[in-house]
Amino acid sequence: MNLNDFKIFEAVANHGSFTKAAEAMFTVQSNVTARIKNLEEEFDAALFSRTSRKVVLTQAGEKLMIYSKKLNHLLEEAKQAIGKNDVVKGQIRVGALETMMATKGPEMVNDLADDFPYVEMEFRSDTRENLINEVLNYRLDAAFIPAPIDIPELEQFKFKTEEIVAVVPTNCKSLDDLLLHNPVKAIVFDQGCVYRARLDSWLVSKGIYNYHKTEMNSIEGVVNFIESGIGFSVLPKEIITTFYSNRKIKTFALPKELGVMTTVLIYKKDIPLSPALKAFLSLFDFLK
Repeated sequence: MNLNDFKIFEAVANHGSFTKAAEAMFTVQSNVTARIKNLEEEFDAALFSRTSRKVVLTQAGEKLMIYSKKLNHLLEEAKQAIGKNDVVKGQIRVGALETMMATKGPEMVNDLADDFPYVEMEFRSDTRENLINEVLNYRLDAAFIPAPIDIPELEQFKFKTEEIVAVVPTNCKSLDDLLLHNPVKAIVFDQGCVYRARLDSWLVSKGIYNYHKTEMNSIEGVVNFIESGIGFSVLPKEIITTFYSNRKIKTFALPKELGVMTTVLIYKKDIPLSPALKAFLSLFDFLK
């Protein structure tokens, strides 16, 4: 057993696949399989539950992941403490909603590159629930998600509060005008989207439980369909004012309980912060 075994172990957990872990570690699958088998024999426990689609951590694997993270973080700290300089190096994986990534992602990447040029960041988008699960299962170091969240294993810091609005075609006179259509037509993201949930809640508050849905998988697609007059949607106001102010659409405020969304940054409490993650958090003064 050596430190590289733990890196391979983390790669399998991160990718949910022995094949993808091998690619990420620039080795062959047989070596990955052998190193995981070696760890399982060393700890006398199955570390992964294998299915036809992916591999996931067992309870024993989750426990070992905590220690693996600690070992790797301590090693990085030792390199910095003993090395010739105090340059922060490493990689972090951060998740966010697509809308958050579009508005704040470039700024974050630029700020990190300016202040910590040797820290690499992998930035990915997903739904709120998937992002939470990715952090809980150690596949993301941190994620920006809509509040509220009450999970004891997760640390959280308030990042920002934003306005959520109804986005409609320019010929729509009011929110009530939308409800005159039978059925009401809306452009939505996939199930699990927080904006779709708010749209559903607003319609239910108006006594509408069924409506015509057109599902899209991109912000651009949603805006295009709204502009074409097919229906309306619910999105952050900042997205519209920043990227789509010249389009044939307009916005209406939603009731306060639906029209305000707070975003928090989450990460796991049970593992020490890596130097790279500390560097990222320092951009927002979260650790003061």
